[in-house]
Amino acid sequence: MTELLPLEFETPETDRGATKPRSVGASSAFASLSGRIGTDESGKGDYFGPLVIAAAWADPATEDLLRSWGVTDSKKLSDGRARSLAAEMAKAGIPTSVVAIGPERYNDLYAKMRNLNRLLAWGHARAIENLLEKANATEIVTDQFGDESLVRKALLDKGRQVNLIQMHQGERDIVVAAASVVARAEFLKRMEQLSHTIGVELLKGAGPGVDQVAARILARGGMDLLGTVAKCHFKNTQKAEKIRGSLRAR
Repeated sequence: MTELLPLEFETPETDRGATKPRSVGASSAFASLSGRIGTDESGKGDYFGPLVIAAAWADPATEDLLRSWGVTDSKKLSDGRARSLAAEMAKAGIPTSVVAIGPERYNDLYAKMRNLNRLLAWGHARAIENLLEKANATEIVTDQFGDESLVRKALLDKGRQVNLIQMHQGERDIVVAAASVVARAEFLKRMEQLSHTIGVELLKGAGPGVDQVAARILARGGMDLLGTVAKCHFKNTQKAEKIRGSLRAR
């Protein structure tokens, strides 16, 4: 079984595009009850921006509340609706935890791990661990992104023994859907911040338009600048370099 990296690589808490994991709703009445935790991520398939992993807690009554609001897989929601629902969850004090790995830290970690599933496993385990400090849970549900043992090992390394369930299309479960909404809202916020900082509108996804924007950034500041806003192991990097080369040749 593949081992996770030692703990010295497991703290993306520098100023280089990553932040300390944060929990919301820790002081609410929800935290004294027992429920379930779901986790999901946003930004995994986006060339620009961070990788954000979120965990959300709910007991049966809270799950009903989430359904009444229309919480569902964030991929089925508009950006505005995802942000609105995340704000409603925060206002209601529903406990959540967010781990955001900025592009620079992401690139460093990926260079060491060379495996996205290992990075995801660490992020999910960290989000779960942080939320378990604030709320009790009898079950944890995650989307099936890789070897379940990676998440389980990361949790056990921190002394956490939980009933962990990985399921295909986990967003069909309301607690995973809630986590997906929180993760998406955080991703969108950070994309806006990065766009403002670099002075370029960063596009979501990994399509041809993204290649064009990346080529412009390369022309302006090379790989050093691109690495502050992009996940550089994506094939978009090579495509952007070709576009930049063709522009030079003209």
